[in-house]
Amino acid sequence: MHSQTRDYFPYVGPFDPCPPIRVKTYQVPPQLFMTFQPENLPQYSPMEALRLGTLWPALFSPYDPRLSHLGRGHS
Repeated sequence: MHSQTRDYFPYVGPFDPCPPIRVKTYQVPPQLFMTFQPENLPQYSPMEALRLGTLWPALFSPYDPRLSHLGRGHS
């Protein structure tokens, strides 16, 4: 499966007044990797689906708050 995390490297100008953020990270939604939703996908239980925010494990996208604390994930 494809990684849902992407990095990009913004332009850092020679006269930027703030310290540069050299790598920015963002999440790509998992539905971009499915051309269509196949029949009979495995499903979470109702309580697990409410906790995770989706009924199908194939469409689950975890949130990692640590990315924003490492100088990554800022937009």
